[in-house]
Amino acid sequence: MRVSFRRRFRLPRTAPATWPTIWSFVSDWTSPPVRSPVADLLADLDAALVALDVRWYLFDAQAAILYGVARLTADVDVTVQVPAGQSVTSWMPTLERHRFQPRFADATFLAQTRVLPLVHQPTALPVDLVLAGPGLEEEFQARAHHLSVDDVLVPVVDVTDLVVLKVLAARAKDLEDVATLLRIQAERIDESRVRHILSLLEAALGQSDLLPMFERLRREAEPRT
Repeated sequence: MRVSFRRRFRLPRTAPATWPTIWSFVSDWTSPPVRSPVADLLADLDAALVALDVRWYLFDAQAAILYGVARLTADVDVTVQVPAGQSVTSWMPTLERHRFQPRFADATFLAQTRVLPLVHQPTALPVDLVLAGPGLEEEFQARAHHLSVDDVLVPVVDVTDLVVLKVLAARAKDLEDVATLLRIQAERIDESRVRHILSLLEAALGQSDLLPMFERLRREAEPRT
């Protein structure tokens, strides 16, 4: 960004001999990079959850974007682990101090869905806090990695576990994301782990379609000769 002194100061008709050096320095100054709205939201969310001593990780669309999937969405989804003895409703004063508000006032929604829907006031972006259950989601938390979003370090679900979550969700856009991840992150995805967890989920949920769905997407992602 070029800066014009004439907008702020009256310049002499004849500049001193040192003027070119000063002018060159100021005119070459550039403003620092501006963080994205998603990064601003994540910075505030991390500060709030650190204050509450709550562990969390980013998943779904924003995690897929960080792993290279092209997605046009500002939706933010995170999984949070509720410490023993805490109630989620007791978090609200801290969340509000960090510029989050509930998206709607329905006291039964959290109990029915285990999701706390919020809005980040400065950016007007929605964020869903999904309450982690015991077992698998605790394992996902332990395997999360810290990645940078515009210089904001956030815990992000491992790419292998992200594939599992998206196969389980099974929406059209989730399956598209799995196919893309299998193409661009093939070396980082542990397919044996994916198969193992999907087989456990099939047994627990009484489903038989998760493994076949993954295998179909894996075949579709293979390079064609």
